[in-house]
Order: sequence, then structure tokens, then C-alpha cells
Amino acid sequence: KIKKKKKKTFLKKKKKKIGIIIEARSNSSRLSNKHFLKVLNKTMLEHLIFRLKNVSNAKTIIIATTTNKVDDKIYTLAKKEKVKVFRGSEDNVTGRVLKAAQKFKLNFICEITGDCPIIDPFLVEQLIDTYLINSDKIDYISNSQLGLPNGMGCQIFSTKVLSDSYKNIKNKDEYEHVTLNIKRNPIKYKQAYLLPPKRLSWTELAVTLDEKNDFLLLKKIITNFKKKPLFTCEDVIKLLKKKKLWLKINSQVKRKQNFINI
Repeated sequence: KIKKKKKKTFLKKKKKKIGIIIEARSNSSRLSNKHFLKVLNKTMLEHLIFRLKNVSNAKTIIIATTTNKVDDKIYTLAKKEKVKVFRGSEDNVTGRVLKAAQKFKLNFICEITGDCPIIDPFLVEQLIDTYLINSDKIDYISNSQLGLPNGMGCQIFSTKVLSDSYKNIKNKDEYEHVTLNIKRNPIKYKQAYLLPPKRLSWTELAVTLDEKNDFLLLKKIITNFKKKPLFTCEDVIKLLKKKKLWLKINSQVKRKQNFINI
């Protein structure tokens, strides 16, 4: 009898799953329903989702919203846009993001707030690649601390690290700001911060959506690039260096993050 050669079986290394989690809710105290303000017939949240769908190294997008009735429309929009959605506590944002990651079995979280409708998908890609290459050496990485315009940054960390951090929360503000406990414990959690190239550095510029005047500026930017919807951070900076009067539109808006004690 000829013995059949046994097929060798190899244990496949399980690929780690990274996903983007967007925090979004409707009843913002400063600008209610801001995610549904429209430019070029698309809501601010749709503009953000469109851009994040072009991030090639993170295929899972999750909107983490609240269980409030007012956020039913965010749930409906997520379903229409074919992205995943998780509903949790309004005040315990950290717990909401953690449970969203656990439900959809994410190993790594790229966290982005819904206030960043024109975030640069290529900068998100770059940060994800940098984190994944160094994930055995660092617990947390951000590109929003050292010069990028406000509204262009994101942060990445593992679900395991967030879970560990969540168990050690002692201050109320750490439930509101997802990674605050991580950032306050640099000895326990190894952290890295990306320094942007000079051409992308503009700390004073805000292209985030906090108040009505922010929307007025974002509307001008998005409309300007209607023939190039995937405009970049560099495109925005070049535009606003030419349109200096536009900078006055939201120059008086006070940012909450400027008052957070890390």
C-alpha cells in the first residue's frame, strides 16, 4: 500500500483587528444636532464617515452613541451608511467606547470624535501604521498633541489597555474623556506622540465642530473643495493661508480641551 502523505497543518496566526470608533451624540450643550448640519446635501457626520471609509488599514467603523431617544437618528444614519453602531451611556463615554470595542471584538481602537468632520484620512492611516509597527513597545499613540490643527487628530490604543485603565478610574472627568486616565499615567502606560512635519503644523487653527461659527468655517472649506472631496490637511492649511479673513469666523470660540488638566 502506498501511504498517502499527510498534509501538514499550520496554526494560523490570528490577525489582530483594528477599528475606528466615532463618538457622537445629538444633544451637545453648545451646538445641538451639530452632526446633522448639512453642507453640499450631506450631514457633517456623513462627511466624516465618507472620509473614514477611505482609511485603507481599518475597515471596521463603529459609531458609539447614546441610548437617548434623540440619538435614534444617529442609529438610523449609521445603518444607512452601512457602518456599525453601539449605544451606551451618555455621561460615561469611556465605558461606551470600551463596550463598543468589546462588542465588535476589536483588539485595537482608533478613536475619533464626531466633531472632526474633515479629518484627513491619510493622517489616520499613517498613525495606524505607526502604532501597529510599534504596538509591542507602546500602549498609546496620538498625533493631536504636537502641532496638527484641532480637528485633524486621533488616538490609538488597545482594548486591553483601555479596559485596564477603566478599572482604575478615580476622577469623574476620566469617564467623560476616554483616554484621560491613560494619559495621566505615563509610567504605567507607554505613550508616543507624533510630531507633524512643519507644513502641517498649525496649533492655533481649529477645524473642529464645537459651535455655530465652527460650522460656518467648515461650510466654506467643504464647499471650496466640492470637486475634491478627499482634500487633505495640507490642502486646508494652504487654503486658509490664502483666505486669512476666514480665520476670523471661529477665532473667538473657546475650546473645552484647553481647560482639561492632564
